[in-house]
Amino acid sequence: MAYIKATPYAKRTAKQYHIDLSAVTPTGHGEAVTGKDVLNARERRQKTREVPVTPLALRMARELHIDLDRVKGTGIGGKISKSDILRESGRKDVELMPGELYQGMSSMRQAIAAEMTEAAQIPTVTVTTKVDVTRMNELRLQINSRDGVHYTVNDFVLMACAKALVKNKRLLCSYAGDSIIYKNDINLGIAVSLEEGMLVPVLRDADCLSPAELREKAHELIRRTRSRKLSPDECRNSTFTVTNLGMYGVEAFTPVLHLPNAAILGVCSIYEGCAVRDGAVEVRKLMHICLTFDHRLLDGADAAKFNLSVREYLENPESLF
Repeated sequence: MAYIKATPYAKRTAKQYHIDLSAVTPTGHGEAVTGKDVLNARERRQKTREVPVTPLALRMARELHIDLDRVKGTGIGGKISKSDILRESGRKDVELMPGELYQGMSSMRQAIAAEMTEAAQIPTVTVTTKVDVTRMNELRLQINSRDGVHYTVNDFVLMACAKALVKNKRLLCSYAGDSIIYKNDINLGIAVSLEEGMLVPVLRDADCLSPAELREKAHELIRRTRSRKLSPDECRNSTFTVTNLGMYGVEAFTPVLHLPNAAILGVCSIYEGCAVRDGAVEVRKLMHICLTFDHRLLDGADAAKFNLSVREYLENPESLF
């Protein structure tokens, strides 16, 4: 998703007059679009022509983020109609059934759709590994009770990923045409679900943080993401991503790459299952981790080694501290 730097007044004015901010020449500090820039763009458009448009077409254009200057009206006197907006958006006019609702996608949903479409073109493979998290869960509850803190399962996974990536730095790469860019920083993207979509704030230099620092920074990032107080810069430059669906009872899934990262780890729910220990069958706390990777850049062995490293840390959680 391309971020356009603009003042709040510029954004409101652009929305009011239906002006595409990406087409406005910025003159503000740091190349930000100002309200004056938007008004100048509107004046230039008005000097060219006033866009005749029906109220319904205007509302649809606003919802679909379509610049009316790009639309050729086919109505009387060149007026832009609903069908013209649908044609410009690439959609077909549909007849709604009783109870159905026609709603344009939000800018966040459009950005997610574009990213998912791009990611779907990449050849990927998902490797799933079962982890015995009995001891991890016991230690987590013990620390929380003893120290009055709140470590989550996700915190332990983030700690394990940070340490595992130190040993498996091949996963820290991205595709660049006929080249591969290898990264050095371990910046963990944390997928955070919101009502209207998903954002991925970045926990930077995760391998350099103590367990307490990692927990505090991760919780603060997630809290500010959900309260819509995250800055765009805090969602940039991730080198690996973690997405957790365990709280929804999901036992296995195939995460989609968060580009340009070459790998993403899916965390699943903890469940009770049978495991053989020292020749005896026991009921243990088990969990699956699912790593999706870009097969252009990495091979199955790379993914398997990483999953084994994560499993080793989670099954021996004292090593994380």
